[in-house]
Amino acid sequence: MSAGPSRLTLAWSRNQVRRPPAGFIRLSQLRQLQACEQVAAVCYRERGGSIEFLLVQTRGGRWTFPKGSAEPGLTHAQAAALEAFEEAGVHGRIEEAAFAHYHRRRSGDKQSASEDKRVSAHLCEVSRLDPPQESNRNRTWFSAEKAKERLRADRPSEYGTTLARVVDRAVARIQRLTGAAVADSSTIRYK
Repeated sequence: MSAGPSRLTLAWSRNQVRRPPAGFIRLSQLRQLQACEQVAAVCYRERGGSIEFLLVQTRGGRWTFPKGSAEPGLTHAQAAALEAFEEAGVHGRIEEAAFAHYHRRRSGDKQSASEDKRVSAHLCEVSRLDPPQESNRNRTWFSAEKAKERLRADRPSEYGTTLARVVDRAVARIQRLTGAAVADSSTIRYK
């Protein structure tokens, strides 16, 4: 007799429409939220007393930081490190906490501001380079001033200025880090 009631309960639960409790997000909504979040690796090295930034060239010819979507199961720093490796062949040390956030809209898009992509920028000290995993990626080192010039080129003025400010904030952060006697414990080493 105990088999009867469990079958009845099972049949009833299969036919019932399930709605998530208040405060929960459906998986489809989570995927949409994820699509709005991107990560960037602001890759740098110190050479001859100056700071240089590694930029990659997009298929459209613009220079940018290695950047992509946040990956499920990875922290933003890990996802940024992965983008740096795939797009530029970077090996190095990346900070766990983002040092800057900015919003990006594809040029020519007539999206509302709520559909802009929020980008978390993570500082990445490059220790070595391998060939990029993605084909047709031109990567080049630039001084801070040249990097800002390249990032402003062929972009709407406001967005180019935003990217230039990211470089300025990176320079300030690097100068604070190199002036510190103790290594920052909020970094991740990766290969």
